Amino acid sequence: MVGAELARLEGRELDAERLYEQAIHSAREHGFVQNEGLTHELAARFYAARGFETIAHAYLRNARHCYLRWGALGKVRQLDQRYPRLQGESSSPTATFGAPAEHLDVGTVLKAAQAVSGEIVLDELIKTLLRIAIEHAGAERGLLILFPADGPRIAAEATTGRGHVEVTLRQTAASPAELPESVLHTVMRTRESAILDDASAQNPFSADAYLYQKHVRSVLCVPLVKQAKLIGALYLENNLASHVFTPARISVLEVLASQAAISLDNARLYNDLREREARIRRLVDANIVGIVIWDFQGRIIETNQAFLDIVGYAREDLASLRWTELTPAEWRDVDDQAFAELKAAGTVQPREKEYFRKDGSRVPVLVARAVFEWNPDEGVAFVLDLTERKHVEGALRDAQANLAHVMRITTLGELTASIAHEVNQPLAGVVANAEACLRWLDRETPDLEEARQSVRWIMDDGNRASEVIRRVRALARKTSIERVALDLNEVIREVTALVQGELISHAVSLRMELALTPSTILGDRVQLQQVIINLVMNGIEAMQSVTERPRELVIRSRQAETGQVLVSVTDCGVGISAENANRLFNAFFTTKSSGMGMGLAICRSIVEAHGGRLSASGNDGPGATFQFVLPVHQEDAP
Repeated sequence: MVGAELARLEGRELDAERLYEQAIHSAREHGFVQNEGLTHELAARFYAARGFETIAHAYLRNARHCYLRWGALGKVRQLDQRYPRLQGESSSPTATFGAPAEHLDVGTVLKAAQAVSGEIVLDELIKTLLRIAIEHAGAERGLLILFPADGPRIAAEATTGRGHVEVTLRQTAASPAELPESVLHTVMRTRESAILDDASAQNPFSADAYLYQKHVRSVLCVPLVKQAKLIGALYLENNLASHVFTPARISVLEVLASQAAISLDNARLYNDLREREARIRRLVDANIVGIVIWDFQGRIIETNQAFLDIVGYAREDLASLRWTELTPAEWRDVDDQAFAELKAAGTVQPREKEYFRKDGSRVPVLVARAVFEWNPDEGVAFVLDLTERKHVEGALRDAQANLAHVMRITTLGELTASIAHEVNQPLAGVVANAEACLRWLDRETPDLEEARQSVRWIMDDGNRASEVIRRVRALARKTSIERVALDLNEVIREVTALVQGELISHAVSLRMELALTPSTILGDRVQLQQVIINLVMNGIEAMQSVTERPRELVIRSRQAETGQVLVSVTDCGVGISAENANRLFNAFFTTKSSGMGMGLAICRSIVEAHGGRLSASGNDGPGATFQFVLPVHQEDAP
């Protein structure tokens, strides 16, 4: 089309003729009826300027026909005004857009409008609307098309037969098998009614396959518009006679359509509200969690039975019950903070707290709250009873403590030789020093000073043996966790004294690189000793098969990130395979033929209970490194 216009301006008349025809053919082939109409109009001006009036009139007639098919009624009127001869040729149209509201039967309209406006339930409204439309229009078949977000959908179909109208509710996409899509699309675009007095005659929609396949005679499609918003469309047809939809009938339907659009939109909103209310009611009545409707003045407006069961009250108690009375004093600051956030944001993250039960006992709960958008002074709370969870958590902690105790006893069994060695050394010193003391005293002139020195050495050896036994008893004793300030380097030294025998028997040398500045942590001495012993014993076992290089174990401690201290145990053994790296700390996973797979899992739970984290990694060379970080005690933190 643009090429034709350029050729016209440049005086290349033959090129212009050829290009106009090519543009018309291309637009028709690809379904661009608006481009086809514009090209016909431009071609008509081209031929009229050259004096070919007959050819120009033919192009204008085709242009008007295209604009009519496209629904550009304003353009059709412009052509009719500019070229009156075109209007004369189209004095008996078979297609009309819009209809005059003459011959209006007021009584019929009022009766129909009252019937439609009296329905609020969406399904019943659809049935009533289609039944009235079929009866008053004289149609054989009708469809109600609604326009949700995913495109036009047929909400219901009405058919006549045996003296009554049968309406079937449906939810299917509008398709060419159900109605002439070109008529529907025109109504959607123009927001005006489309009437085909005789669909079998030539009309703007003759190319629509539905019309000639179904042998439809009369067609009427009325838009349902509310405040410029297209709610739906009413499609009616009659296959027996033409000119069925008279102006009087069309006038009634178009007035009815305005009321129908309002009623359909209201019914849809009511249906959405009813469905939402039903979902909420099912949630409330399911009693899966406690639900409370409350206000900021402290009143409990409504609850479900689940909440009443949690707090132990009866429904008749609600009139005098306030949610502020259910909250213990130590939790009121948490509530005040939550309600301040609610007023600002409308919702808050779930928080744990406690409620008083009617019998005075307490129940742990998890509470989530939100404010109603339509009434910011009221809100809803979802309450979950945590009693069972707290019992399970307590039982789990007891089980972990018992298992940790078993693992300590097992570890002590593995360290028997090392412990015996540690005890035998000071006992042997006691015997040797006692013999020396006797010799100093058996001299003709007893050497009392040397004898006193021997006694002091006996006391030192006895204390050494006592300290070893104390450590063993501490590890073996089943006591509750006791968090105290500890020097982590001191804990490491105590452990190395206990495992000295194991190091010697497995030909493992120990190197310690401890932080020069002591790091104080808050922890349980026995549990942390258990962690370090387990890591050291794992390192010793990992080097059992090493023969081609020295077996060396390195224990390090240092300041890590701000406020944390790091302890690492590095061996030069077989290392960690990639497939096992992510499973090392899983319960019951072990790479040892005789292991239970609980040692590292317990170590991790102990470290995490102290606010730290335990990890493992392969070395650049042979072996692996296990390390954990713990928070420094606040009084000692920089």
